[in-house]
Amino acid sequence: MRILFSCFSLFSTLLIFGQGYRPLHVETWPESDKDTAFYTIKGERHGISFFKQHRHPEVQYEAGEKLTFDTYHTVDVMYHWYKHWAETYPDIVDLYEVGQSFEGRPILQMTLTNKKTGKDTDKPAAYFEGGRHSGEITSSESILWLTQHLIENYGKDPKITQLIDTKTIYLRPQNSPDGSNLYLNTAIANRSTVRPKDNDGDGLLDEDEAEDLDGDGIIYQIRRRAKEGEEGTHRIDPRDPKGRLMERVQQGGEWIVQTEGIDNDGDGKYNEDGIGGLDLHRNYPENWRPDNGGDLTNRGYTQNGAGEFPLSEAETRATVLWVLSHPNISVVNSMDTRVPMHLRPPSTSKSEERMYPEDLAFYKKYDELGLSITGYPWAGDVYETYMTRYKTNRFTGDPSKPSPLFGHGPDFGYFYFGSIWYGDELWNNGAMKDYDNNGEYDDYDAIRWDDEANEGKGFREWEPFTHPTLGEVEIGGFHPKFFGQNGPPWQLENWAKKQALFNLAMAFELPQITLGKVDIKQKGDTYTINVAFSNTGNLPVALRQAQLVKIVQEDRLQLSFDKELTKGGDTAKVQIANPATFDKTIYLGYTQPGEQKTASFTVKLNGVSGAKGKLKVLSTRGGYIEKEITLGKPDDK
Repeated sequence: MRILFSCFSLFSTLLIFGQGYRPLHVETWPESDKDTAFYTIKGERHGISFFKQHRHPEVQYEAGEKLTFDTYHTVDVMYHWYKHWAETYPDIVDLYEVGQSFEGRPILQMTLTNKKTGKDTDKPAAYFEGGRHSGEITSSESILWLTQHLIENYGKDPKITQLIDTKTIYLRPQNSPDGSNLYLNTAIANRSTVRPKDNDGDGLLDEDEAEDLDGDGIIYQIRRRAKEGEEGTHRIDPRDPKGRLMERVQQGGEWIVQTEGIDNDGDGKYNEDGIGGLDLHRNYPENWRPDNGGDLTNRGYTQNGAGEFPLSEAETRATVLWVLSHPNISVVNSMDTRVPMHLRPPSTSKSEERMYPEDLAFYKKYDELGLSITGYPWAGDVYETYMTRYKTNRFTGDPSKPSPLFGHGPDFGYFYFGSIWYGDELWNNGAMKDYDNNGEYDDYDAIRWDDEANEGKGFREWEPFTHPTLGEVEIGGFHPKFFGQNGPPWQLENWAKKQALFNLAMAFELPQITLGKVDIKQKGDTYTINVAFSNTGNLPVALRQAQLVKIVQEDRLQLSFDKELTKGGDTAKVQIANPATFDKTIYLGYTQPGEQKTASFTVKLNGVSGAKGKLKVLSTRGGYIEKEITLGKPDDK
């Protein structure tokens, strides 16, 4: 059930819930309590780093008078603007809570459609989501940018006005508000959900996280020379004459590189069990596999971060249950950072092996459309294109090959939900050009671009530091938050905008059932009603996969009259002779783009004039149309 907002703040409000009211759960969030070293959620210690907050200059923590995209925005600020738009544009905006996160924070979502032209569920729809991965905040900014763009151009831009008049856009900027708050209020550069997890198998939860040892608010890397008897993992990359880049090697390494921090649990490893560890993008039900350690044979596939079971996480459930209850959705993009790539199914096999050719043709069309808008270097499936985008595996040095990834959103979106579903990756660690022409966009390309275009702000020069247990080390490397996972603020709008425009372009492609001519012919007391409708959109009302899994019903026509007129069988005042079905429904299959469907009803009147009926066109993803017709008008001769 949707919970519509009348008015709210982030921490306490009254929500319309059915026919009554209930208060939103009030919580003292860690970022608002600077004196607490840790806090407890559901009886478990959690969030130990929140006591040492850090306000990053790249982030806006309080909403201003105008929304701009020269800084990143906290969840509070994003929700402020969503509330503002809901209050300012009530004719086209609904704002509501679709669920609560692990920590109990509201997950807010907006429905954007012209309410005067019909219900949101009666129109073809698209759904766009960001913020699934804690630190991949550029995706949330793209949703925020798109929301503002649609609202501010409604009534001004003819295409956007028509879109909102005839379609529905569902927008969710923050699917993991816990992680986003952790990321933006502390030094932690997290990717996973914040649910405590035993990542190193020692029976403890989140006991060895990274630390900001030098107190600059950022957790960089540590490099140190391997000691006698230690096996080095890195060498200095010879391509950078300044000796800044570290290159992982399989043997012969002289250096050890690790994240800034200490060995909290004394097991000889550093930062191996930080906050959380579950991956919301491995928690979908399609092709889900157990987390590491879950295969009791030790011979099958497992998936790191998969969760206890499919949809074990509240945040993933808030997405899956929403779309399953809204089968009018044809297009989805649930975004992350930082490849960058237009990322789609399949995740466990090659496209041609498992997808219907006609469905794959649509995906390839949108791959090319995306590349033309964003200029990303890659577009394609997870299994093959994503896994082989680099010539060699950067960790093993072996040639890259296709590799499966389980419990992935795009696989759920196509194979289970039968839609166009992308999981696009924004930003690219600053690797804007292939400076050394080796066919890859890597750290060397990133540092060259940083030097040339970013004034070197994305890389911290290595500086000596006395580690409490390791002794003399150096701290430095790429900025993990605003260069590694996300771009510097001056790049933010560029990436948020172009990704949003790709999503908008797909929304313009939605199917649209349009009613054509309704021709009524009379012969005595018998009327023949000829109906025509067509799909004026650029997508079919159902992909072949949607037909296979029965997520979408056939397009159909229905004709009905008041029950008092149709009761009595052969003596009824209105007799619908064709079709001779119980619900007077004509099934017409799945309408392709540009295709027209026609059908006829035969109705006989028995001593009645002015019989009003309702003609309905019902399409799961193409929309709902209702038209009133009148047979046997009193002045008919």
